Amino acid sequence: MHPLARLDHQYVWHPFTQMRDWLRQEPIVIVAGRGPWLRDVHGREYLDANASIWTNLHGHNHPRLNAALIRQLRKIAHSSALGLANEPASLLAAELVRAAHMPGSGVRPSHQRLSKVFYSDDGSTALEVALKLAYEFTRRTRGPASRPRFLSLQGAYHGDTLGAVALGHIPLFHQTWRGLLFKTDTVMAPYCYRCPYNRARPERADARLYRQCRWECIEVVARQLERQRRMRGEPYAAFVVEPLIQGAAGMIPQPQGWLTRIAELLRLHNTLLIADEVMTGFGRVGLPLPPPRQPDRAPLFACQLENVSPDFLCLAKGLTGGYLPLAATLTTREVFDAFLGRYEEFKTFFHGHSYTANQLGTATALENLRLLRTRASLRARLRLQQALAETLPALWDVPQVGDIRQVGLVVGIELVRDWTTREPFDLREQAGIRVCRAMARRGVLTRPIGNVIVLMPPYCTTPAQIRKIVETLMLACEETLGRPSRARSKSRVRKPSIR
Repeated sequence: MHPLARLDHQYVWHPFTQMRDWLRQEPIVIVAGRGPWLRDVHGREYLDANASIWTNLHGHNHPRLNAALIRQLRKIAHSSALGLANEPASLLAAELVRAAHMPGSGVRPSHQRLSKVFYSDDGSTALEVALKLAYEFTRRTRGPASRPRFLSLQGAYHGDTLGAVALGHIPLFHQTWRGLLFKTDTVMAPYCYRCPYNRARPERADARLYRQCRWECIEVVARQLERQRRMRGEPYAAFVVEPLIQGAAGMIPQPQGWLTRIAELLRLHNTLLIADEVMTGFGRVGLPLPPPRQPDRAPLFACQLENVSPDFLCLAKGLTGGYLPLAATLTTREVFDAFLGRYEEFKTFFHGHSYTANQLGTATALENLRLLRTRASLRARLRLQQALAETLPALWDVPQVGDIRQVGLVVGIELVRDWTTREPFDLREQAGIRVCRAMARRGVLTRPIGNVIVLMPPYCTTPAQIRKIVETLMLACEETLGRPSRARSKSRVRKPSIR
């Protein structure tokens, strides 16, 4: 075992990892990366097929991001945001607001524009900020007797701070902490593949394409909003959602139009919308077709693809292109104004972080936004989106593939025991983990969500590399789950959608 691996085993406790299993084998120790490639201490190279847990946008060791970081380091690494402002944080805030309201983003003139930026450290804290602001804004606008309550989706995951955990509804992750949490409500997610209202029999296609329903998932939300008003005497403070696709829930995509309908319901019920775009932001959910000709008109956020303007926009992960921890919560002037007052009124937002608005992070994020607005980046994202759409259908030849869900540059492949019945693997069988380990042995790194294999490569990944990733996944399934039939299934394979 390499000395660094021994040190890891001796001292490091890894997140979301059963350490008993971890200690049984030598871990992959990464020492370098360039573009979509990572290299370990033994000199082996791997394609980074999940962008280092969904953070890396342009590839590792990008020269422009490196240069931006070095330029800022020559000036100053950090100064406090408590009582002081700084250059890159001010410039970045203006650019984030601009990105949220680019031409054609669909913001309705009647709705408040996102105009204020509160910085924090990661996705969990971005949600914590939105949660606290929405809670106090509701109390200040509805009166001190108000008891703000929040609504989120089944399978929701919004981070690991206690407020964010309270919004989560994944028992495996969240049940342990229930005694520490405040109560939130939940409604069904639009999980077309396993929706009880979807009357369609399984096909070899994304379940959104062949679903047979009457949008009952929307009716369920409408009834819950009305029940809250009737039973508690006031609307929900906010509805929290990952737009277009839920990440840690299992890469569950929403059918086109769902978010727009939900936003309309929330307006009718005077309920705020908190958009958790920690994973979906910065172009990750892809481009509309046909794509815009001008890079600065390309939408960067999932909400924009459905012309929805949230009251809070929570950003992290790809904000710095995968370089440094940084998060931002955007909100409206209306929310901001509710915290203005004389000093002795103590209406201040009493929340903050030691590294709020850190200069190294904000300077790198600023360059990341400039990169996203280049023609080269626009072409790379479109090429990757199309390469995934053209390559993924080969996976229907694998009998254990039940659903393939692509939303732009995000893919979830759900593994099942029998695709004709959608029978799942028991989580204790570790089907997803075993497949990902077999992929790693063949030079492709990703991490499963239960029985769902996630593919979310950096934007610089080429079509040839996408083919390698998909072929590796097929071989890994054959090795760990059994051989596929030589004959393609007789069921019709529908043409995929790259949205």
